[in-house]
Amino acid sequence: MSKDSGIEGAPTSGEARGAALWELARLFFRLGATAFGGPAAHVAMMEDEVVGRRGWMTREDFLDLYGATNLIPGPSSTELAIHIGHRRAGWAGLLVAGGCFIVPAALITLGFAWAYVRFGAVPEMSALLYGVKPVIIAVVAQALWGLGRAGLRSRRSLGLAALCAGASLFGIHELAVLAGAGALAVSHRLAAGRPAGPPPGAAAVAVPLAVPLASGAAATAAAAVSVPFGLLPLFLFFAKVGSVLFGSGYVLLAFLRADLVERYRWMTEAQLLDAVAVGQVTPGPVFTAATFIGYLLGRVPGALVATAGIFLPAFFFVALSGPLIPRVRRSPVASAFLDGVNAASLALMAVVSFRLARAAVVDWLTGALAIAAALLLIRYRVSSLWLILAGAVIGVASVHV
Repeated sequence: MSKDSGIEGAPTSGEARGAALWELARLFFRLGATAFGGPAAHVAMMEDEVVGRRGWMTREDFLDLYGATNLIPGPSSTELAIHIGHRRAGWAGLLVAGGCFIVPAALITLGFAWAYVRFGAVPEMSALLYGVKPVIIAVVAQALWGLGRAGLRSRRSLGLAALCAGASLFGIHELAVLAGAGALAVSHRLAAGRPAGPPPGAAAVAVPLAVPLASGAAATAAAAVSVPFGLLPLFLFFAKVGSVLFGSGYVLLAFLRADLVERYRWMTEAQLLDAVAVGQVTPGPVFTAATFIGYLLGRVPGALVATAGIFLPAFFFVALSGPLIPRVRRSPVASAFLDGVNAASLALMAVVSFRLARAAVVDWLTGALAIAAALLLIRYRVSSLWLILAGAVIGVASVHV
């Protein structure tokens, strides 16, 4: 444990911490600029870089951090980046890793928003994504294999993951799947006769979940009255979204539509669909759709305000919950709950990957790209960045041949 930082694994000297911050900045800026494919792909790329290439933490530790992000609202892959920065270089690392993952993605989205306002359409990305998507499938599959070996070591955990995957495929909400898996794991621990007292830290783990849900209900009720557009209302709206939203980009679309289109009437449904589409096809967090919306409503100041509003809660929730993870692991019952959440997280990641694969592998070329990328990743440990760039080039070239 570092004396100066209080963070396990953090460098102790000022020079070492500076080097760690610089390495965090380079890694997450690059990921923010190149990590296509949504949260599952982002998690896979982070696992490859942080665990496989740099050895900053074990797969078990990485999986604990990933499981923890699923228990708090906000963008899970961004929160994972923030967790990694905190674990690696303390509070400064928390800010550096999160900021460097968000900024390049927001700048790219800002460029799309400018083009949209200037030319009336979103630039075409289908050719590039045609080659990138099958590579992403290979990257996610490799990460799932490694994380599954670390987190699903028993028949019980494998069975729980299979149950969670089935529940997800049948349309059960992600949060219900996570909570149910944690409860089942705790029940099994208690039935096995292990310590059954209230786990230290368990109540604190629930705080990040309960507080935003309660505040979100009040905020939603307040939003029922039409609000004139302004930078402060824009910031408060996106801060509310970042504080209460669980789930995928499709959940984000429903949440934004209810307020921005129906209640506030700040934008049209077509504009909102374009904004969420840009968040899905650009690298980095899907939540950068807020950058696009902010630019449409208030140009550059609006983009800055909306981006800050939707991402600031993620830093708060990670700062609140991150230090609790080691305490959770020391409590038998809370540790069992986290094990259940980890199994469910992997199951949800597998279901998302399955759905992505059906959309990505559409012909012989995309199938060949997925197989070749998997071989290069597993056998030769080629960086996922180079494989994604190669997939983009092949996708664009295939359209023009």
